[in-house]
Formats: sequence, C-alpha cells, structure tokens
Amino acid sequence: MKAMILAAGRGTRMRPLTDVTPKPLLTVRGTPLLDRLIGQLAGAGFTDIVINVAHLGENIRAHLGTGARLSVHISYSDEGPAGLETGGGIRRALPLLGCDPFLVVNGDIYTDYDFTRLPTSLAGLAHLVLVDNPKHHPQGDFGLRDGQVTDIAPRFTFAGIGVYQPALFAGMAEDRFPLAPLLRRMIARGLIGGEHYRGLWTDVGTPERLAALNAGAR
Repeated sequence: MKAMILAAGRGTRMRPLTDVTPKPLLTVRGTPLLDRLIGQLAGAGFTDIVINVAHLGENIRAHLGTGARLSVHISYSDEGPAGLETGGGIRRALPLLGCDPFLVVNGDIYTDYDFTRLPTSLAGLAHLVLVDNPKHHPQGDFGLRDGQVTDIAPRFTFAGIGVYQPALFAGMAEDRFPLAPLLRRMIARGLIGGEHYRGLWTDVGTPERLAALNAGAR
C-alpha cells in the first residue's frame, strides 16, 4: 500500500513559526514531525510515499529529497503556492497513488499509532481512525458504531489517518475542495468504516501544543 502525507497547509495558527518553516518540518525534541512520521511509516512497511507541497514546498523537497536518507522513496505532488485543501490535494495526487487503496496521514500529527493495524482491503470507500476529543475540539467530527462511521453522537475526532479507495474521488474535479463534505456524503450512504484509537495523538496545530510536546513528549 502506498502512503500520502499531507504537507501543503499554510499553518496560519502556527505563525510566525510557519512564515519561514513549513509546519510539518517543525521539530519535537530536535526531530521534524515529517521525519518522525516517515520513520513510523517505513517501520510499518510503507516505503512508497507521496507528499503534497504548496507553502514553502521547496523547503520540504530540500530537506527530504528522494527519501533515501529515511529508507523510503518519496514522490511530490506540487499544488502551487495556494494549495488545494485536503480533498483537492488527494485528488491531484491520484495518478501517483495508483488504483489500490492508499493511506493518507496529516503531516502535522504526533502519535504512536501502529500503522500495521490498518486494513489493506476495504468493504466500503474508506477507513478512518478516530480518537477521543481533545480540549480544543470537544464537539468531535464523526460517530462510530460497529465499525461503521456515522454522523450520530457521541462523536469522536478524526485523527487525520485514513485509508481510501481511489473510487471515493470519482467524479470530483481536479480543483480546490475540502475532504469532510465528501466523507459525510459517503457516511450517509454507509460506505465509510472506522476504528477508535485510544493511544497517544496530538494535532500539532498551535505554538502552545508544540511547546507542550517539547516539554513532555515521549
């Protein structure tokens, strides 16, 4: 299975740090988030990785190159300076991801999730990893019942980790669009599975969360 890391976001809540450094290259105890994540993926057998780039994308390319330093092969999906949001970014990268299910991971999360536990085949169009709601997102995103993602409370937070069928994006124009509305349409049709992960997970979305990780990260 191929993996895609989403690394094209502007990271406006992280400014001024992200004025000069792409958010996925910010460091936790000296290690860039991207390096840590790629190491985890490689350890789980994901060695063919696509990374989308937009804001300061040249910094990511210069840092990672072909991926050989981290024992992976990296391809880049360039979205230009503005980016295409999550849905549009994945849609743009489909030619690099192939015809089989693929993993997509947000490049700005810090987790100990074991990527080997992800399904390699899907009954529906996607499999989402959900986590307990953090303090900054108490309302959550999606419900979960018997392995099916729902829109019914209680809701959990989408972890930014998912396996997708290319068919999920069938009919979507190569344009800028968010992923969540597309997922909600497919959830309503009963086509999205999922799991609840209770381990370490942080969305490194603000300087305060980054500082907290650096103060007590595992």
